[in-house]
Amino acid sequence: MPAAYLHGTEVIQQSDSPVAIQTVDTSTIALVCTAPIHRLDVANRKVNQLFLVANQTDASNFVGPEVAGFTGPDAIRAIFDQGGAKVIVVNVFDPAVHKTSVVSEAITLAGSPNVATLAHGEVLTAVVKNSADAITYVENTDYTLDKNTGLITRLAASAFLANATLHVSYDYADPTLVLAADLIGTVVSGVKTGWQLMLDAPELFGIVPRNLLCPVYCTQNSVAVEMIAKANTLDGHAFIDAPIGTTRDVAIAGRGPSGAINFYTSDKRAVLCYPHVKVINAAGATVLRGLGQYAAGVWAATDQAEGFWVSPSNHEIKGIVGREFQLSSRQNDPNSDINLLNAQGIVTVSAFFGAGLRLWGNRSAAWPTSTAPSNFLAVQRALDIIHESLLRASLQFNDKSLTYVMLDIIIQSTNAYLSTIQQRGGLVGANVAWRKSDNPVTELSLGHATFAIHLMPPPPLERLTFLSFTDINLLANLFRPLAA
Repeated sequence: MPAAYLHGTEVIQQSDSPVAIQTVDTSTIALVCTAPIHRLDVANRKVNQLFLVANQTDASNFVGPEVAGFTGPDAIRAIFDQGGAKVIVVNVFDPAVHKTSVVSEAITLAGSPNVATLAHGEVLTAVVKNSADAITYVENTDYTLDKNTGLITRLAASAFLANATLHVSYDYADPTLVLAADLIGTVVSGVKTGWQLMLDAPELFGIVPRNLLCPVYCTQNSVAVEMIAKANTLDGHAFIDAPIGTTRDVAIAGRGPSGAINFYTSDKRAVLCYPHVKVINAAGATVLRGLGQYAAGVWAATDQAEGFWVSPSNHEIKGIVGREFQLSSRQNDPNSDINLLNAQGIVTVSAFFGAGLRLWGNRSAAWPTSTAPSNFLAVQRALDIIHESLLRASLQFNDKSLTYVMLDIIIQSTNAYLSTIQQRGGLVGANVAWRKSDNPVTELSLGHATFAIHLMPPPPLERLTFLSFTDINLLANLFRPLAA
């Protein structure tokens, strides 16, 4: 405050200029999954903790390699195949809990080297005895054990003879024991697990994840419902896959109350994905993976390369080699399979000749129940990002004196930001207004100011029509060269 007495001149700096509003992160993905953490260094094993995967090193250190039955590594690969994005991960697989015990499995070694393979790989602990269960042998003295594959190899100085029959009791990591409830999570005495943890991501990382993934388990309705709820809280989109084996007609019927799958929703935060896609896994085999994880990666890459207002549809999907089912793809045929699916709010994969496998579909599950522009994925994403950016920027205005100067700063700052987004192509038009009708003195006296924002992100050009006319009068052009 000014000094009590001053004989002279002073300058007190005041701010009456608009402030810069920065666009928030748009493409971070939320992933709740199972990861083979038993293969990681003990210090890197995270169970029901939020952690950030920003690159392949993070993925290798904290998610692990592709192992059959685990969903996390496959999802990270799908995302990074599209160009990469930040991924906030929660692993719910706990090798101390999700394990199966085998007692005295009999194996007989053979060959040279003298080896035998257990019925299960991903071994956590093992005890090897003779066939009478009277002698316990010592690992790395009598034998070696490849815990990944379950391969036991006799060593030259072993206390048991070649081609011996052994009894092995062991625990192996068993991701099939992970239940939907583990993914959905709980909050007990303030301790969160599963999807409940993801609500802490904005505070912990300063980032709101926009694309929500739970591969494999999202085919269960209970998990899909929880994902959609979290997408509404985070202002993002939940990617929901149909179960493996779902036919086109069952997928479409799933949109109705009598449907047999997890597609019965009209929530604008749900992205319904069908069918599964074919992928070559780390072992070289062709396997099926949910489209949702690839669609989320495509959208994140599109956000980064083209802008958060651009639709992910009609972008080639990298890292896949086919679709679970053949679907007819014709641009001008309303009865083609991909059009029938899109007409019911289902995102799919097109295969136009020479165009590769492309993500195909602009709309959320809100379509066709809602015809509002926000049923377009790109329109809702643009609104989400702009709203979040304005919220973040408004923190510097909160609790300042409600004066004409402050109101003018807010208006100028907001209009400048919206104008910048419009110039970049993210808005067709926008403006902010301070209206007397929205701000009665009773509200102003409570420190409550209301601004009206009008804006319209560009909808995707989903349908393009050429009107073609056969005009016989154009035959008169035949005479022009002769007349000359």
